[in-house]
Amino acid sequence: MRKIRILVVDDSVVVRRMVTSVLSEDPLLEIAGVAANGRIALSKVPQVNPDIIILDVEMPELNGLETLAELRKTYMLLPVIMYSTLTTRGAEATLDALTLGATDYVTKPSNVGNAAQGMECIRTELIPKIKAICSRTAGLELSLANMPPPRAKQAQERKAPVSPRADRVDILAIGVSTGGPNALAELLPALPENFPVPIVIVQHMPPIFTRLLAERLSAQSQVRVDEGAPARTLEPAEAWVAPGDYHMVVARDGPSVRLHTYQGPPENSCRPAVDVLFRSVAEIYQSHALAVVMTGMGQDGFRGSERIKDAGGQVLAQDEATSVVWGMPGFVANAGLADKVLPLVELAPEICRRVRVGREVSVAPALASNSIKN
Repeated sequence: MRKIRILVVDDSVVVRRMVTSVLSEDPLLEIAGVAANGRIALSKVPQVNPDIIILDVEMPELNGLETLAELRKTYMLLPVIMYSTLTTRGAEATLDALTLGATDYVTKPSNVGNAAQGMECIRTELIPKIKAICSRTAGLELSLANMPPPRAKQAQERKAPVSPRADRVDILAIGVSTGGPNALAELLPALPENFPVPIVIVQHMPPIFTRLLAERLSAQSQVRVDEGAPARTLEPAEAWVAPGDYHMVVARDGPSVRLHTYQGPPENSCRPAVDVLFRSVAEIYQSHALAVVMTGMGQDGFRGSERIKDAGGQVLAQDEATSVVWGMPGFVANAGLADKVLPLVELAPEICRRVRVGREVSVAPALASNSIKN
């Protein structure tokens, strides 16, 4: 099995040394080269033939966005992970990079001078993403078949599942991670402005990023998208993105359902966590819930999907071919929890079809009208 070849691009000598030092410790990784700016990086790509590039956002001569734009003219499929700062400026640039074709991102520690903190961030966040993204192209045996399965529930722990029914859907809950911003940017604009149920979303992202993501999605979509906030009432045609570093749940408040956010312990190493949101959705909406698990690393959303299915709700999963990483949806699909496994482009029409059940209002996907010209 060959190693994953990595090109590290960062103008900081300290960061380059830190990243290359930690990555070199892993037996599956190899530093193919380093570059101090984007211009040097572009010249090195054909020389070192990397499997993936770690690209700093802010650099002299040619910054990360400019480098990415040039790179994509020739290397459309070469994975790129942006290495950005946890600031508003860094978050905006990172979201721009994802739109330009970056595969994913990792945020730098707030104090890069703290070597221990920086090295731990690389080990726990950067290395797993490199391996997950390159598992196919580098021939690594990291598929679902070789990943340890989630611990099975004991028989006495599981409730008898509710018989499946074509119940009316009263909420759409979405869980997504790696590759999620671009996936959401395709899914949400395909929903119509009269979408008759509220939407709640967990996208694994840090603070600042979730607010900016919600703003961008709202500008692109016919449904309103906002960052989740305490006590906000769920309304049709409104989508709420869980705020970074906070779990988000739904709770009954008289005739209404409201959002709650809190900083409980991370689940699946995540906060916000999909499982936390899905459990609350299953409890409040029972068989009237529709959950969608999309591209992402790990298995967050697996246990929550079990809860939704146990309550009689419905679950859809994104397919492997259109997922950046088929971890989260893969676990759900392989466990038999998904009612359907679909490519990204087919998720919105299927969601709208299921939401139509029990309603007279038309909720055809927003983009459908564009294909009916003659």
